[in-house]
Amino acid sequence: MYKIVTLGEPVLNKNSIMIPEIDDEIKHFIEGMFETMYERKGIGLAAVQIGRPIRVFISHSPKDMPRVFINPEIIETAVEEDIYEEGCLSIPGINADITRPYAVKIQAWNESGRPFTLDADGLLARVIQHEYDHLNGILFIDRLKGKKKERLLKNYTRKAGA
Repeated sequence: MYKIVTLGEPVLNKNSIMIPEIDDEIKHFIEGMFETMYERKGIGLAAVQIGRPIRVFISHSPKDMPRVFINPEIIETAVEEDIYEEGCLSIPGINADITRPYAVKIQAWNESGRPFTLDADGLLARVIQHEYDHLNGILFIDRLKGKKKERLLKNYTRKAGA
């Protein structure tokens, strides 16, 4: 199991780099990511959240299968938006309503090195967008504006210091 990097660590704000080759080390790393995500009761996890700014994330949302996304690219988003309360393993104890497109189309490679395209909607689309943001140095709270974001950050700082 890996240690989760939390808010304030500079690596969370970095753009992740492409993975040139899917080798045994990457496959082993992904296994550890799943172990960490399940241990922490998450439904998605990006490599950068465990300190490795490489373009890989995983998901396993309810009513879906475990998924691996290597070097992903969101190629289409729905016009229709949805509001949903999000949380993040890197910002424990903080949740907020975030507006995102209801559906996405994503291209990536799986852990076997096979390319795939996936149309996702609902919760899976949200998890994909949340984790994809991580690869670009964006946290879900960065999607909040003004006082709402300030209030959440104060709340987090108070909880983290307790």
